[in-house]
Amino acid sequence: MDKRTIIAFVLSFAVLVGWSLLFGPEQAKPPATENQATEQQKAKEPPTERPVEVAASSGAEQARSVPPQVSEKMVEVETPLYKAIFSSAGPGIKSFKLKGYRETIDPNSPYIELANLPGSNDLHMQIGFTDSYRSYGKLLFQSQDGPVRIDTASGHAELRFKAQTPEGLILTKTFRFHSNSYVIDLTIEVENRSEKPAAGAFAADVRALTPQSKASYYSYVGLVLLKDGKLEELEIEKEDKVLNGELRWMAYEDSYFISAAIPENPIKASFKGTKQSSGLLEGRMTAQETVIPPGGKADARFMLYLGPRDLGILSQAGHGLEQSIDFGWTDIIAKPLLYVMRFFYGYMPNYGVAIILLTILVKILFWPLTHKSYKSMKEMQKLQPIMAKIRERHKGNKEELNKELMNLYKTYKVNPMSGCLPMIIQIPVFFALFRILGSAIELRHAPFMLWINDLSAPDRLFSFPFDIPLMTPPSGIPVLTLLMGASMFIQQKMTPTPGDPSQAKIMMFLPIIFNFMFINFPSGLVLYWLVNNILSIGQQYRIQKRPA
Repeated sequence: MDKRTIIAFVLSFAVLVGWSLLFGPEQAKPPATENQATEQQKAKEPPTERPVEVAASSGAEQARSVPPQVSEKMVEVETPLYKAIFSSAGPGIKSFKLKGYRETIDPNSPYIELANLPGSNDLHMQIGFTDSYRSYGKLLFQSQDGPVRIDTASGHAELRFKAQTPEGLILTKTFRFHSNSYVIDLTIEVENRSEKPAAGAFAADVRALTPQSKASYYSYVGLVLLKDGKLEELEIEKEDKVLNGELRWMAYEDSYFISAAIPENPIKASFKGTKQSSGLLEGRMTAQETVIPPGGKADARFMLYLGPRDLGILSQAGHGLEQSIDFGWTDIIAKPLLYVMRFFYGYMPNYGVAIILLTILVKILFWPLTHKSYKSMKEMQKLQPIMAKIRERHKGNKEELNKELMNLYKTYKVNPMSGCLPMIIQIPVFFALFRILGSAIELRHAPFMLWINDLSAPDRLFSFPFDIPLMTPPSGIPVLTLLMGASMFIQQKMTPTPGDPSQAKIMMFLPIIFNFMFINFPSGLVLYWLVNNILSIGQQYRIQKRPA
């Protein structure tokens, strides 16, 4: 039993260290090269007007005339939730800034920009009809003048783009914006004014430049699909990804935000994902072919969602968009826990307090199991002197030793495994909470109290002008982590000492190991572990003070 226990602890230590190395936050990467920096700067600069091809829009008799050279037009759209720029060449989304989210905790820092593009000519999202979409990706559309602004009173507004291709297709795209939603409704109408049938398909593009590093531990960054009812996260490197099936939506997502193109109804479509050498990801969703007879019309409706990966907001948007939040194998446990945390936040608008209340609730649910575990450890402690004598008596006879120990357990009605099983049952819950507290947007830039002003970042009291090994910048005093380590040390002191001295030494090293592991974890996760330890200390104290 002793050797197996030691092996178990060694393996546990290896798992913990490996876990920290594999899933810990990524170290800051070296600054971008001069060329990369120049490209990124250009992407942030306001777009300049440039000549593009435009088709005449006066009638079919002019459809095959040579398009004149004109300038691209930018239309600004602003609602209480975002500020966007639409290009008339495409048309498509050039810029999309979320007014409720900033790049840092500084209230004066820039708004989050979803259109992270390497070049000024790229569009973040574009949806159209492929007959002109492929050949005339920069076809100039006519649009209304001036910015589109919506306040909370007006409710909604529309932006309409219209153009005609040299082949005689009249394209009309109408965007409908809502004051209180990240959802944008899009209607595409195609009219064939030529004398020949027009064959094509409705298609959607989304483009984004992948960041140099992730913002959270388990977050996925890249192209995603809801295909045949299942979430597909597409890791694209050198080879393109081509998929076919029933697509409900296509999107690009990063740690906390998502840009999705959603057909009104699931469609049979093909998907192609590519990654350029610059790091630009491009996903294209193409529906099945549509043939429009001369004088005929075709239309399609899409919904665009550009906003936070917030479970409540995504669920309200519908179309299964909430499935983009995936907690892996803990999903069935993690999402209910996230809803509970949001429920507490509704009554106590502080996510630090919500985490404490969630921890207390989880502790209450597992109270009977942990109570049984601590009680079993207390009973095993009483048997330590007898077990030591048995081990001494049967030093060289392992078979006889195990036989007598089993008789001892039967006599005193003690199960040596009863102290471990309750803890094993709680492991899935712990990992679910780890996933939530490490990647939920609810905790992004969410303050708690005192020096903890961002529950998604490691806690640091003060900021040192130098870096500390093993500590991700900024370096500082990890007060919450040190308190957690101290609580673990107290807990170890209160736990019955194992019969084997080597086991006792290993147990005493665990607080130090956990301190190093948690030093770079989000402060929200450290807060959960600290509160859980404090509650466990109280439970152990209560059991130990009870008369036998």
